[in-house]
Amino acid sequence: MAGSNFVDYVKIFLRSGKGGAGSPHLHREKFISRGGPDGGDGGRGGHIILKGSAQLWTLLHLKFRKHIFATSGMAGGSSERTGADGKDIVVEVPVGTVVKDSETNEVLFEITEDNQEEVILYGGRGGQGNTHFKTSTNQTPRYAQPGEEGKEGWFILELKLLADVGLVGFPNAGKSTLLSVVSAAKPKIADYAFTTLVPNLGIVQYRDMQSFVMADIPGIIEGAHEGKGLGLRFLRHIERNSILLFMIPCDSDDIHKEYKTLLNELEKYNPELLDKNRILAVTKSDMLDDELIHEIKKDLPDIPYIFISSVAQFGLQELKDIIWKQLR
Repeated sequence: MAGSNFVDYVKIFLRSGKGGAGSPHLHREKFISRGGPDGGDGGRGGHIILKGSAQLWTLLHLKFRKHIFATSGMAGGSSERTGADGKDIVVEVPVGTVVKDSETNEVLFEITEDNQEEVILYGGRGGQGNTHFKTSTNQTPRYAQPGEEGKEGWFILELKLLADVGLVGFPNAGKSTLLSVVSAAKPKIADYAFTTLVPNLGIVQYRDMQSFVMADIPGIIEGAHEGKGLGLRFLRHIERNSILLFMIPCDSDDIHKEYKTLLNELEKYNPELLDKNRILAVTKSDMLDDELIHEIKKDLPDIPYIFISSVAQFGLQELKDIIWKQLR
C-alpha cells in the first residue's frame, strides 16, 4: 500500500435509475377495431449496490469516480409486455467500509464481510400500464402511470482497517520497524516523526502455520482527538482492532505518563476503545541491562507488558505468544 495509493475517505454522488412509464396502449388487430387496454408495466430503475471485496484494501478506485448513475427502466409495451429493468450498478468496496449520509453524517450501514451486498439507493418503481385501470365504467382507459423517479444524494465512504492488532504510540516509537520485522510488510522507516503517513497492514506468521493481522497506525500526538498532527484521520482505524499494542521506547522520560496520554487521546476520541484488550511493549530494550529493566518495571501500568527490540529481535516471539493468547 504505497502512500499515494492509500485512500480511506471518499465522497461520491449516487443516483439510482428512474422507473419506466406504463403503457396506455389499446389493443388493435384485424377485425377488432375497438380492443381493450393492453398496456404493460414499466420496468424498475437500476439499484446502486455496494459489495464487500476482500481483494480491495483501499478506496482508491473511487477517488476519481465521483458520480455513479444507474440506468432507467424501459417503458411498458403493448400486449401487456413489461419493460426491462434498469441495470443495477454494483460498486465494490473494501471490507471495513462505513457508509454515511453526507448531510447528516448518519451511519447508514457497514460492509464487514466479503461479498456482503447492501442496496444504498433503490431504483424507482415502474409505472403501471392502463390494464390496471380498467373498470366496469371505464373499459378503455387511455392513461397509465409514469415511472417513479430514482433517488440521489451525496454519500461518504470511510474505510476502517480490519486487523487483529493495532499499534498505538507516539511518532518514532518503533511501530513500523516492528511490523517490518514480524511480517513481510515494508513500511517507510526513518529517524524522524511522522514517517508513516498511511496505515500499513502486515500478516504475522505464528506457530503451526497460524497467523494474525497487525496494523501500523500513523503516530498519535497529544491533541490528536482534536485533529492535531494527523489527528482524526487515522484514529478510526483503531476502532476495529481486537487488541491495542501500546509501544513506548525505553528511553522515554516517563513511560507511565506517556501511556496515560495515549490512553486519554483514545478515550476522548471514542470511550469504547478502552474496552479493548491492551498490551504494552517497551521498545528499543536492547539498550537496557537487567538492572534497568527491573527499575523500569516498578512504574509500568497494570496491563500485560513485555520488553522488546525489533532491531535485535529480542522478545518478539514472547510478544507473539502474548498477542495470540489474548486473541484466543
